[in-house]
Amino acid sequence: MMKKFILLFVTLASLAACKKDRPESTTVDLQVQLSSALSLADQQSFPFDQVKVTLINLRNQSTSELTPDASGKLTFTGIAAGDYNINAAVTLSRSDYEALTGTDPGADVSFNASQNNLNIPVGFSETISLELVNGTSGAFLIKQVYYAGSDTKNGANFRDQFLEIYNNTDEVLYADGLYVSRLWGKQRPEDKADYYQENGQLDWSKSRGMPSDIDANKDYVYLRDLFQVPGSGNEYPVNPGESIIIAQNALNHKVPFTNNKGDEVSVKDPDLTVDLSDADFEVYYGDIPGKTPFATDIDNPSVPNMLPINYDGNDWILDSNGKDSYIIFKAENGLDVTTLNAYYEPLIAEPGPSAKTYIQLPVDAIMDAVEAQPNLAEDRIPKKLRPDFDAGFAFVTLGRYSSQAIIRKTERTEGGRKILKDTNNSTEDFVVIKANPRGFAD
Repeated sequence: MMKKFILLFVTLASLAACKKDRPESTTVDLQVQLSSALSLADQQSFPFDQVKVTLINLRNQSTSELTPDASGKLTFTGIAAGDYNINAAVTLSRSDYEALTGTDPGADVSFNASQNNLNIPVGFSETISLELVNGTSGAFLIKQVYYAGSDTKNGANFRDQFLEIYNNTDEVLYADGLYVSRLWGKQRPEDKADYYQENGQLDWSKSRGMPSDIDANKDYVYLRDLFQVPGSGNEYPVNPGESIIIAQNALNHKVPFTNNKGDEVSVKDPDLTVDLSDADFEVYYGDIPGKTPFATDIDNPSVPNMLPINYDGNDWILDSNGKDSYIIFKAENGLDVTTLNAYYEPLIAEPGPSAKTYIQLPVDAIMDAVEAQPNLAEDRIPKKLRPDFDAGFAFVTLGRYSSQAIIRKTERTEGGRKILKDTNNSTEDFVVIKANPRGFAD
């Protein structure tokens, strides 16, 4: 009898211990409240029930989509605790926007909101607030970014990279004076050398010499490099529905060439790379005083060179992992690039003698922007761009040296002219293709 009692006690104790050790629940109901940045007499007049809200699980990349109610509320029920990105997006027609605000915007208007690397632990009960902000649609758009490069043994490595910029309007535009830049920020997830904002990105307000009466993080971006299309104003017309190609090296990378050391260079598999011999512009470091360009940096005399304003390294090498954010702009509304200030990144330690400064550009100058990220979630870095410029990000699915590029979707075709999608959300606007200069996603 005593043995049975002891056995029963041990069994009950084991069951109790198991129940105690087992979490009550590993799922969470995530509540979201949307608002609009528009100044409306009644915020609920905004068509929140047309907004698409997407929740992305960063562990397995699974997605869930919901539409809020008329007040902007929604709940993702029973999601697994973990790390998430959340995006909200809606495009209002020109007529709907005018009916809502009384102002004719001249075109459809897109609104976006996002929070990235959002940790949702077990027991999370807060409401996530997202403010929808409207961005501007640029005349020129960044159409295709080929940053990945091609196979290091059988392809062209990184020397075949290019950027394509597209005229998305129905008027002739001039590329003369257009600036192209990559932004600087936290480049590696494990960096701990700087001061950071709550979103994980650099806290530029703590840069040495930064004025205290400006919002250094919200109202400005910081340029990793800066190049300008040459021309006096009307030398380089771009017709509606056409584009310009800016090549790292304007060569046909499918065929052998002689590098600047006199060595012949070829690829084993020409299908992995691209022909950039008809690029509109190239970036050449050989004419920059004090620079020793890489052996593969060849000047194609038939292709105009971009004007170097600010640069680093020994060639214009795009981050093949996808850790660059790209912007284009023009010097308009009184902007004088030569008078812009430059600052060290907000290092905790004193900057060394070789530390670089980064040009501070007002965000109002940005014409178009695209945020790229690595294909692996664990390698991704905090976003450098505000949601009104790019609420999401794009990436090549196969990663570096894959011959893949990110390219805008075609939204519609009018009179034979392709109009590209531009909602200021690269997650929605871009797809992945094999790099194809002047090609289209469809």
